[in-house]
Amino acid sequence: MRHHTSPQVNAGSMADIAFLLLIFFLVTTTISADKGINRKLPADCPPGVNCTADIYERNVLRIAINGNDEIFVEDKIVPIKELKDVVKLFLDNNGDKSCGYCKGLSDHLLSDNPSKAIVSLTNDKLTSYEMYVGVQDILTQAYYELRDDYALTIIGKSSNNLTDSELNQVRKAYPFIISEAETK
Repeated sequence: MRHHTSPQVNAGSMADIAFLLLIFFLVTTTISADKGINRKLPADCPPGVNCTADIYERNVLRIAINGNDEIFVEDKIVPIKELKDVVKLFLDNNGDKSCGYCKGLSDHLLSDNPSKAIVSLTNDKLTSYEMYVGVQDILTQAYYELRDDYALTIIGKSSNNLTDSELNQVRKAYPFIISEAETK
């Protein structure tokens, strides 16, 4: 009588091989970076400076996005394609009610000065992420376009060719001040 034995594979080192493969793929795989909104948080209030001073209502542009992705500027619906022009007008008019395109606008759309202007953004809990990011992009575009215009007209250079001191001058003329508040 013959006994037939089937060949056996030594599986003792399989766990070691699987572990080494896992380590190899973890080390060699690149993970794409998350996309988000690049914002720098404000610095702490310097000692001896009153950072709680009253802000004139005229210098605050209130933008709200509701749960239906509608954009409200000072309680009036504004299409997203017009938002950049409204923000630029608010930031750059220096309170000049005599400008031709300023007639009929509320005082809330006429800030005293770009360095005092604040854009207040609120959104609903049901606001879509795409709309939120889209509004953030438009706000950023408005500031960058105004900064670029300032660099060309005042400094005489494109914003891409500025020295560090000139870049600081442009940023001081048009500081990026956005306040994001919670919805009520």
